[in-house]
Amino acid sequence: MINKVGGLARVLYILLAIVAAFVPLGGLNVALVLLVLGLIAGLSMPRERMVLAGVILIALPIVGTALGTLPAIGAQLAAITVNLQIALAGAMATAIAMLCYDLVMEGVGGMTGTGAATGGSAAAAN
Repeated sequence: MINKVGGLARVLYILLAIVAAFVPLGGLNVALVLLVLGLIAGLSMPRERMVLAGVILIALPIVGTALGTLPAIGAQLAAITVNLQIALAGAMATAIAMLCYDLVMEGVGGMTGTGAATGGSAAAAN
């Protein structure tokens, strides 16, 4: 269920990032909506994609600056990259928070001798 909601939030923030670059949405705080959608999308981000998402997050301003130099459509393309950066930053914030939570829970489980840190060694002893 979380994967479906996260995937839907990801699709929505990508669409909103594109639409908001071309159509003025005066009554809508686009940055806030993109950030919230990104926070929701981060719930379904797998650990394998966190490094790639971080690299993309760092590269988006550079790409946006380069695309901004194009005549006629450069400003809109640069706006898309800024919008995507806001949403992806939210997704990374959630993914990092979840990773930190997992690391803390693994550490606590290791201190008490129960949980994921033992890796099911009781079953191997049988």
